Amino acid sequence: MSQSEGRILLSMTGMSPRRWHELLSQHREVVLEPEGVDDPTIRYAMVWKHPRGVLARLPNLQAIFSVGAGVDHVLQDTRLPDVPIARVVAQNLTQHMVEYVVWRVMDHHRQGRVYRAQQPRRVWHEPSQPVSAAVSVGIMGLGQLGRAAASQLLSIGFKVNGWSRTDRPMEGVTTWHGQDGLTPFLAATDILVVLLPLTPATEGIIDLSILKRLRRDGPLGGPVLINAGRGQLQKEDDILSALEEGTLKEASLDVFQTEPLPKTSPLWVHPKVFVTPHAAATSDPEHLVPLLLEQIARMERGESLENLVDRDAGY
Repeated sequence: MSQSEGRILLSMTGMSPRRWHELLSQHREVVLEPEGVDDPTIRYAMVWKHPRGVLARLPNLQAIFSVGAGVDHVLQDTRLPDVPIARVVAQNLTQHMVEYVVWRVMDHHRQGRVYRAQQPRRVWHEPSQPVSAAVSVGIMGLGQLGRAAASQLLSIGFKVNGWSRTDRPMEGVTTWHGQDGLTPFLAATDILVVLLPLTPATEGIIDLSILKRLRRDGPLGGPVLINAGRGQLQKEDDILSALEEGTLKEASLDVFQTEPLPKTSPLWVHPKVFVTPHAAATSDPEHLVPLLLEQIARMERGESLENLVDRDAGY
């Protein structure tokens, strides 16, 4: 197959396509959307929040690749063609997420907010500090990212719990699954880490009801929320209510219902909230382009794609 017969459409919103285009163009002909719409020579689409309906206008499309770990932005397009969809799985992306989760867990565990508040007031005071073995971290979502984060947290000494839609046992981790397992999982958790995919079943799952079921009498003086999954998993008004009423002690949020987070959002200035701009695991084209090109090579050798998305499950 010549390069022109296997052209790639690159469609990105909220992410610069320049470096992606440079690297992909060294191996394939690449067309930037919208120029490539209706082009019969395009076989592959690499996307991030593409305009809905665009992919349906590629008559010979063979596969869709998400350049990020999530695929909810792809599946929201109700006019997707009936072709395989693959998500990206990369050690680089996983490592970034693990670093973020460990950083935020450790900051909450080691009283980071207390020390930051003390410093400008020149207060020399050491708060009570529990050992890691006394603290339970609960991870919602035991896919590749969740399992990698759990492994690192176990190595530090934390008790680690896990919850997923289906049974996903992991050595060293106490796991629950399904609706029946949600309440006991939350009741055993001091720091809740959310790494779930966004699906119709998980949209808005982090609400006041969920937060009220977290362990209230743990060694940190109250439960903590960390969301590095998707903003649409959480109800931000409920998070604010939980913080104000004391249901939550603190929160670290990397994702939001509206992104960028509006300047008027009270989350920006809330003293118990740590905000990062969807930066937990950035898609790096230097590491991901070779993996995406290998996926195309697999197809052209007649092999199955890796990391295929189950459209019915939503991930």
